[in-house]
Amino acid sequence: MENGIIRVGLIGAGANTRLRHIPGLREQEGVEIVAVANRSRASGEAIASEYEIPTVYDNWLELMEADDIDAICIGTWPYMHRTLVLSALENDKHVLTEARMAMDAQEAHEMLDASRQFPHLVTQIVPAPQTLQVDRTVQELIADGFLGEPLALRLRVCDYHGRTNRADTFMNTDGPLHWRQDRQLSGYNIMGMGIWYEALMRYVGPATKVVAMTKVFTNKRKDENGILRGVSVPDHVNVLCEFASGVQGDLSWSTVTGLQTGSEMWLFGSEGTIKLEGPPFDKVLVGKPGDEQLKEHPIADDKRGKWRVEQDFIDAIRGNAAVTHTPFDVGVQYMEFTEAVTRSAQTGQVVHLPL
Repeated sequence: MENGIIRVGLIGAGANTRLRHIPGLREQEGVEIVAVANRSRASGEAIASEYEIPTVYDNWLELMEADDIDAICIGTWPYMHRTLVLSALENDKHVLTEARMAMDAQEAHEMLDASRQFPHLVTQIVPAPQTLQVDRTVQELIADGFLGEPLALRLRVCDYHGRTNRADTFMNTDGPLHWRQDRQLSGYNIMGMGIWYEALMRYVGPATKVVAMTKVFTNKRKDENGILRGVSVPDHVNVLCEFASGVQGDLSWSTVTGLQTGSEMWLFGSEGTIKLEGPPFDKVLVGKPGDEQLKEHPIADDKRGKWRVEQDFIDAIRGNAAVTHTPFDVGVQYMEFTEAVTRSAQTGQVVHLPL
């Protein structure tokens, strides 16, 4: 850092980088976005022109080796995350990487191990955002014994790769190959499964065993060049799991549940029930024995969380706070879970965690 200014370079300026990271970083005092390297020179120049970024690099390695950059923001698809994170650390740069952390558990472990070799550098993953508004309230309800003994968790997620029109949420057999459906780009990640598991861990901790069934309903799609490609990333996932806390989990993710109204999470205990539904997940519904229906539990203004990823990253670089959303060790846990789901689905066996 020169004169207290933190200079950030962008590698892969995708949708979330443009929507969240660029404006979020610009809101931080003493932060400058000084360079970008995108999939092509032309796309990099387009981003630089739109957001007034002074330098465009032809490739990510030139940006990574630049002496006038202190921190890297990675917005690529998962297949590049491990390579870019390790390179950032070796070039003495702090790094914020987009979720999903990596392609598989081995890559995630390598990233965590590398981060521990450079303890003076901040390493952060973009966190699961779905439940940020309600996390603290739910955590306090559980800690205060509202559930009694936590018993079971049910999660239902409809994931339509950005489609928001409910009438357009039936199985889409004609759509192009999305990067999330491309195993070469996304690895063991399936839909938003890993980051949803990250959110679950905030309430009930990590799982200890997993059994899963998955289904690919549309096994061929055309890629961006019109070439027909095989698809092996599932369209529908059912998972039964047991958490170290004793909670039994019944989880599902799907892109084929037409007209399903959003997503929902239930937490069941011996003395109470908590329900979250969305999007947006901005309300907490609760019930006790004797209640005829759930009622809304108030969320105090000072307990309502929000997106503050970029602020947290800069605060950590300045030494003002430790990374909580999300450190690499938590990313390793959700990557192990995602890999366990695929291993179980492929073998029909229970997979124990940690791997």
